[in-house]
Amino acid sequence: MTGTEPATAVVVSWSGGKDSTLMLEWLLADRSVEVRALVTTVSTVYDRVSIHGVRRSILRAQAHSLGLPLHEIPLGAQSSNDDYERAFADGLRELTLAYPDTRCMAYGDLFLEDVRAYRDALLARHGWRGAYPLWGQNTAALAQYFVGAGYVATLTCVDTQQLDASFAGRAYDARLLDALPPSVDPCGERGEFHTCVTAGPIYRLAIPVETGAQVLRDNRFQYCDLVLREPDGTTPCVY
Repeated sequence: MTGTEPATAVVVSWSGGKDSTLMLEWLLADRSVEVRALVTTVSTVYDRVSIHGVRRSILRAQAHSLGLPLHEIPLGAQSSNDDYERAFADGLRELTLAYPDTRCMAYGDLFLEDVRAYRDALLARHGWRGAYPLWGQNTAALAQYFVGAGYVATLTCVDTQQLDASFAGRAYDARLLDALPPSVDPCGERGEFHTCVTAGPIYRLAIPVETGAQVLRDNRFQYCDLVLREPDGTTPCVY
């Protein structure tokens, strides 16, 4: 940049997990980029982040700690692909009104070509484009960087067809990385597991959580609930 070129405005597709966090860290460090907001699909029935199963209250606490606006795209409990695409289109229209100079959404995807192609095609229908700051990076190195940088994360969902259910609720740390089977990507890029980040270098405040009940859904996905607490450990936080 020459110093006179405007920064590229982006919104971040935010799951609340480690890949989203690393992608956001990368964007915040890039002076040619201006992050406008976080965008998350949420289940209005379960009041949780879609797929990851994280409570909406924790999602909002993350946005508060990061100091960024949060835009939620509501989905039903069992949304079809068509339902998702309609909700996504509505979400993009709202984002266009809120940020008229923004037509770029950043994702934390790492190497799945079909996922990236789908995102790009869906965005292009509405005059948007995708950005993939972490694309092609070594996932083992990314995992080690995440842990070494001091981020704190918990496995909130495990695909039991790819990883043992006992990993749900575990901290994403060096011990966990050492324990992962060779068939499992260290970043869980093939959907082996999902995480929720609650502290780290880009968070202004650590988010106090404790692990709660676990449940198996669709006879496949083991979820571990995270409960948001005040620092005294008694009263749930509300954001």
